[in-house]
Amino acid sequence: MNAARQPKTLWALSKGETCAVSGYDDALPEPYRVRLMEFGFHRGEAVTCLLTPGFGAPRVYRVSNTVFSLDSEIARHVLVAPAEDPSV
Repeated sequence: MNAARQPKTLWALSKGETCAVSGYDDALPEPYRVRLMEFGFHRGEAVTCLLTPGFGAPRVYRVSNTVFSLDSEIARHVLVAPAEDPSV
């Protein structure tokens, strides 16, 4: 698949960027999907990247007025799309 056509992932968000969860890739095990949905990472839910520390450290995201830290092993499997309302 062409790199330009690959879906954007949560890990690719820049600090301050807001997107909507569009789903999960097939490589993410089901228990992780369930847990992320319990945290509020549902399809269509707005997610904002709050912090992108260097050296591969976990990034910090806000979803449903709650803050979570996710490492690249998980965040690279969460697919995102532009948020319909950037003010969310």
